[in-house]
Amino acid sequence: VQLQASGGGLVQPGGSLRLSCAASGFTLDYYGIGWFRQAPGKEREWVSCIRSSDGGGIYYADSVKGRFTTSRDNAQNTVYLQMNTLKPEDTAVYYCAADRQNCRTVALTRGRHSGMDYWGKGTQVTVSS
Repeated sequence: VQLQASGGGLVQPGGSLRLSCAASGFTLDYYGIGWFRQAPGKEREWVSCIRSSDGGGIYYADSVKGRFTTSRDNAQNTVYLQMNTLKPEDTAVYYCAADRQNCRTVALTRGRHSGMDYWGKGTQVTVSS
């Protein structure tokens, strides 16, 4: 089971990036997929979680609601995080993770606990002029 986040880079404030979370060895749609980020010197922060297609539902942290959108492409076995109107405080390493409980823990705890079973390597996002 391997997850890999990609698509990070340097973007100016107000710009957009789309991150991808790809999997090998398992089907992403069997899991809830969470996005998390960690800025230097800060604790890891939950960003969003998308439930499997048969359950439906997407959860977002208040800090990104209305700016970030999570979606699935099951044909590509990929989950995306579309990030718009980026701010300098969005600068962080972004990670995707898989949850066998289909986002149950992040939904119940509003992201205070992840409940994730598998974690991928992160991708750096830097928002700066």
